[in-house]
Amino acid sequence: MSLRCLFVLLLGLSLSISARAEAPKILATIKPVQLIAAAILDGIDTPAVLLPPGASPHSYAMRPSERRALEQAQRVYWIGPDLEMFLGDILAQRDVAVELMDIDGLTVRPQAQSSSFADDKKDSGAYAHEHDHDHQHAPGTLDAHIWLSPANALTIARFMAQDLATFYPDQQDALQANLQAFETRLGLLDSQIRARTQPLQDKPYFVFHDGYGYLEDHYGLRPRGIFSLSHEVPPGARHVNLLRQQLQNAGPSCVFSEPQFTPRLVDSLTQGLPVTLGELDPLGTDIAVSAQGYEQLLADLAEQLGGCLEKI
Repeated sequence: MSLRCLFVLLLGLSLSISARAEAPKILATIKPVQLIAAAILDGIDTPAVLLPPGASPHSYAMRPSERRALEQAQRVYWIGPDLEMFLGDILAQRDVAVELMDIDGLTVRPQAQSSSFADDKKDSGAYAHEHDHDHQHAPGTLDAHIWLSPANALTIARFMAQDLATFYPDQQDALQANLQAFETRLGLLDSQIRARTQPLQDKPYFVFHDGYGYLEDHYGLRPRGIFSLSHEVPPGARHVNLLRQQLQNAGPSCVFSEPQFTPRLVDSLTQGLPVTLGELDPLGTDIAVSAQGYEQLLADLAEQLGGCLEKI
């Protein structure tokens, strides 16, 4: 065999190995789910994520490379059509996909149906827990931000530890040890956050996105106002005026934006008012993927909320 033929053969072998290495075994659609999976797979494997940083899971348009990763993954964890609407038809045809909103033991809550203030939602029962799954619900009727409940995150982690044993049969002890470590760390962090937020439950704050209900339910927090139901639905002029009036009536308060919202909208709503600005990122865009990544996401949200509310 000539040197040239040997080179071509080795190059082809190298490329095929690289191609297989790039194909994810375990794929999460969004960063928070990836972080929970990373805790369970610590020291075993690194789960991949489908959506790039800053992308909206509601209306993302996949690139060809992302579609290939989705097709090649042996297990795909997604929230469900209440969140990743663009994946509903695609994943319905794949038996490797697990819809996390349908796993046993999860607590789900209704999605708000209007952009009214939080007090109105509370009176209408929109903050009540739904403990029984409604498998016939229409997409968009349930709050899909399930990972913001520490209890739900633990339920997801327990499911993953059992589910992933099929893909890592020689690592079952390690999977269970990782689950136990995650449960211990999360329990400690949960107690710390609860102690910090308990004195802050009556402090006035406003959020831009109706996406924190699970976190607020868990820690007894309630926003005075919500600027928009979702990133894709900007508040109308009438609602902006109502929010401006609500901000004036609240006096000193916190206003939390998100990386996806433009500063101009924040400025127009808060100009001249005694508000303290903060930022919340429910997707953990800048958090490194590690065994403690999910706890970092939760701790960052608690720090932003607590750090601002303690000032007013």
